[in-house]
Amino acid sequence: MASERRDSKAAAAAAFFCLAWALCLALPGFPYHVGGRQDRADWTQEKYSHRPTILNATSILQVTSQTNVNSMWQNDLHPILIERYPGSPGSYAVRQHIKHRLQGLKAGWLVEEDTFQSHTPYGYRTFSNIISTLNPLAKRHLVVACHYDSKYFPPQLDGKVFVGATDSAVPCAMMLELARSLDRQLSFLKQSSLPPKADLSLKLIFFDGEEAFVRWSPSDSLYGSRSLAQKMASTPHPPGVRNTNQIQGIDLFVLLDLIGARNPVFPVYFLNTARWFGRLEAIERNLHDLHLLNNYSSERQYFRSNLRRHPVEDDHIPFLRRGVPILHLIPSPFPRVWHTMEDNEENLDKPTIDNLSKILQVFVLEYLNLG
Repeated sequence: MASERRDSKAAAAAAFFCLAWALCLALPGFPYHVGGRQDRADWTQEKYSHRPTILNATSILQVTSQTNVNSMWQNDLHPILIERYPGSPGSYAVRQHIKHRLQGLKAGWLVEEDTFQSHTPYGYRTFSNIISTLNPLAKRHLVVACHYDSKYFPPQLDGKVFVGATDSAVPCAMMLELARSLDRQLSFLKQSSLPPKADLSLKLIFFDGEEAFVRWSPSDSLYGSRSLAQKMASTPHPPGVRNTNQIQGIDLFVLLDLIGARNPVFPVYFLNTARWFGRLEAIERNLHDLHLLNNYSSERQYFRSNLRRHPVEDDHIPFLRRGVPILHLIPSPFPRVWHTMEDNEENLDKPTIDNLSKILQVFVLEYLNLG
């Protein structure tokens, strides 16, 4: 994401806002009633009436005690804080690291590489998304996603390279820490054989090629998400059926981007998922009340449901266009270091990252009814 991306985002915002607004009206966010009773929907509609299991104080304390930001920093963030544009040695190294970390967990993730070629301003390039699915047989999946590539910058005279700490090394590390710290609970979910737990699971997606090589445009951006959304839309799901596909199996698509700077502000981008944004806001408030947030002031609240912003272009767009409910966790305004060589470890704020990791982990457990 470069300055041209911000300009193009502003130019395209109105069009995407209209699209998002139409989807908000078309996709219900709450159970619907006819004649005073709730109709039973088929499984592709269950996402709209889904309810979380709210964690009590004891459960929240247990969950937050399992996560360790220092361990995450050393074991996951540092290996990702390298130059990793598509096709680079760093891209391969980060991809191997992500797969290794997920494959080593007890929950038994199915970790797949989705490799494809696409035309870029520099000719055809190879890209590889990483899709990690807790239970492929589950009909419905909560998706948590980010991009792992860094933006390509030509060699600099001073030898510096762009490592994209907020964009998006930190989101990658947060997702790996989520899988590690919640391994016990997710193992239980994986082993559950009774509905509704057997019908709902978790999927982690790490996209390649989010960044433009030259200038942000419909053809030079979102390589990985465009390819995967198209593939999922044409892949029957659950196994053995023909009339529904993997896109319809996405309950909610939670996209993390530009996370790691101090004092981020997350507004509401999509009204049809505002109730889920409200859960993030409530979890933040609960963690603060329990004194579980570090270096935090309620005057600088992260999640603000009273703030509305036009959607911005990111990896959710190909899924939004196919009707997937989106929860976009990207701060507004962007971090000041965005797309500069200063987007590095030195300018990250560890307490903020720790706090957001805790909020995300509680949110995922609540959504999966693992309270």
